[in-house]
Amino acid sequence: MFRNIISPLRRGLIAMRSIEDTQRLYIRKELYQARGAIRLLIKRRNGEKWSAEERARLLHDLRAISHLSPYLIPLLMPGGVLLLPLVAWWMDFRRKKRKNTQDR
Repeated sequence: MFRNIISPLRRGLIAMRSIEDTQRLYIRKELYQARGAIRLLIKRRNGEKWSAEERARLLHDLRAISHLSPYLIPLLMPGGVLLLPLVAWWMDFRRKKRKNTQDR
């Protein structure tokens, strides 16, 4: 009797863990892409000028960071950490839906 209850719970936890792992890798990838942004931002503060290539790189880095805003907003809200699994599921659902429409 207890196996019938535990099995669906275990499958749900495994699925949630998989979604969290997927989103964790996505966040790391986006943050890794924006590693040089701080160095470029400080360059302007020190009175140096940005080249056209550096401006393009900075724009690319800031866009990569802006894709993370759905993850950062719940972290700033009180109790928002509890919403992260829900946000991860929603973002994963949107990505899969978008991928399916592009395949057609």
